Amino acid sequence: MGKVIFNSDDFGYSYGVNYGILDAYQRGILTSTTLMANMPGFEHAVKLKKEVPGLGVGVHLTLTCGKPLLENVDSLTEGGRFRPLKFYQQPFAIDQDQLYQEWNAQIQKVYRAGILPTHLDSHHHTHSFGSNQEVVIALAKKYDLPVRGNFERSEEVRHVDYFELYFDDVGEKEVKKRQISTSIEAYLKDLYKKLQGNQTIEVMCHTAYLDQELLEGSSFIYPRVKQVEFLIHSSFAQKVKKDPSIELTTYKTI
Repeated sequence: MGKVIFNSDDFGYSYGVNYGILDAYQRGILTSTTLMANMPGFEHAVKLKKEVPGLGVGVHLTLTCGKPLLENVDSLTEGGRFRPLKFYQQPFAIDQDQLYQEWNAQIQKVYRAGILPTHLDSHHHTHSFGSNQEVVIALAKKYDLPVRGNFERSEEVRHVDYFELYFDDVGEKEVKKRQISTSIEAYLKDLYKKLQGNQTIEVMCHTAYLDQELLEGSSFIYPRVKQVEFLIHSSFAQKVKKDPSIELTTYKTI
């Protein structure tokens, strides 16, 4: 039996993102999410989580969006905000102790809110960049948490057997913007076979409803709304929900 985690990133980004995640969980096949401790929707996300105890919630370690929680992390910021993603898409140098302290503060904030995190991952996959891997491994060991396994040294921490990176494409109408090279139909057929296999799988997605915060702050917008609908109403979602060979779960079982 395949143990399958459908994880939506960016919980806490905004009210619209939070409500999209909640709907995909309550009405669809979403099982898990990861929480951004530094974003405006954090307290709202915590409130929603308390209404749905079965939703798995990890920590979405953030380095490229919004402001840090700590003040003494100047190597991570420009003008008081986190550096943009492009800074990390080339050779970069930051103070790794500052990164450890900031990410540790983000994890601690989630614990203080009364949430026991199920796992760690990161916004824009920054835990997979360069020496940032050292930091996430150290934190995973400190808190005994699994980590999204899409980085070179994933064998040093707990993770799923397979990580599906391209599910966002089900919400993308423009073919040229998709990451996959096949049709959506072929992609979903192949993914469904993987879900039925005897392994643990995380399918990463991004579900949301539109609000001003998302419209002004993100370049990835409309496919999020379509993913909510897909996880609730699509024939793929209905098949997954009814298939006895697929166990929908969270990182608590990893």
